[in-house]
Amino acid sequence: MKRKRIAILGSTGSIGRQALEVIAGRAELSVCALAAGCNWQLLAEQARVFAPQVVAIADEAVAEELKGELPADMRLLAGPSAMTQLVRSARPDILLSAVVGSAGLEPTLAGIECGSTLAIANKETMVMAGEIVMPAARQAGVAVLPIDSEHSAILQCLAAGRRREVRRVVITASGGALRDWDAERVAEATVADALNHPTWSMGRKITIDSATLMNKALEVVEAHWLFDLAPDQIEVVLHPESVVHSYVEFVDGSAIAQMAMPDMSMPIAYALSYPQRMERDVPSLDLPSLGKLTFSRLEGRFARAVNLGFEAIRRGGAAGAVLNSANEAAVEAFLDGAISFDRIIPLVEETLNKAEPITEVTLESLLAADRWARRQVEKKAQANRLKADC
Repeated sequence: MKRKRIAILGSTGSIGRQALEVIAGRAELSVCALAAGCNWQLLAEQARVFAPQVVAIADEAVAEELKGELPADMRLLAGPSAMTQLVRSARPDILLSAVVGSAGLEPTLAGIECGSTLAIANKETMVMAGEIVMPAARQAGVAVLPIDSEHSAILQCLAAGRRREVRRVVITASGGALRDWDAERVAEATVADALNHPTWSMGRKITIDSATLMNKALEVVEAHWLFDLAPDQIEVVLHPESVVHSYVEFVDGSAIAQMAMPDMSMPIAYALSYPQRMERDVPSLDLPSLGKLTFSRLEGRFARAVNLGFEAIRRGGAAGAVLNSANEAAVEAFLDGAISFDRIIPLVEETLNKAEPITEVTLESLLAADRWARRQVEKKAQANRLKADC
């Protein structure tokens, strides 16, 4: 069996680290390229262990320090375009994109050009540019395999029927760290409060998204593009146990669910071994010990957040890019102390409502919309900070 050569964008983050754990010791998988943002120490350690042919670091200020820790024959790329250069240089069999935010878009398009299978943990790329990414992938004959547990679940459930037989898909949401808090308490939530997720261990940005439920708004848009679903075929429900990751209902009334304990290594392994399943030494799902699984419909602030995803689909054009970028900027503002937690979703909503439609969807127009939305939120966050300081 030919070894699959894998490039990982965001190798020092949560998903990247878990992906390397899945790959370690497997003869059928090898690492050909690794990229990170600024954590050069961990990137150097990973490079020594997995011996990729090329590594990339976005932060040029630490490139020299990183270079001194790498083997002399290992190529180093640095700067804002380093990830895209890395993809074109390595031409991997599988490109695993685990970077946060819009930074993953251009490297993903480069992966399509190179014919790489896309393993996407970077949902923002699909939210921003699904209208470009999916047609390009189909034309190039490139498979797009989601690593989000919810979309991996949908992909697995769809194996039970044909696409035209799908009535709806249901995406589950844990509700995040503040799911049982009332509105008054949510308004006072600190960064530490919002990052204290009861189920999943994730990066800071996605953990905040889980607390606002903006992660589900983004996942609604992602599901629309990945699986060619109309908005009325997608539903989101609260499921605190995070055991049912999604389920698909078919036209005959049958519902197929994918279940597993919360563990991101499972969807990572599924994407890296697709269409086979990787044999792994993991505990079996023990439903009797769990006792019960609970589900409820979205209400209040949760419904308001998720509805923004449906609104972005309805608007089309650059709405997904605006939604994603506005949320990134609002989360950054909250983490930086410029706004309160309960201002994140209103800021995103205000920015989406203010955005002008675009006449043509291109990479340039989407990136322009991304920059515009970020500036809008940053200006409002700065004004809020100044007001608070007065």
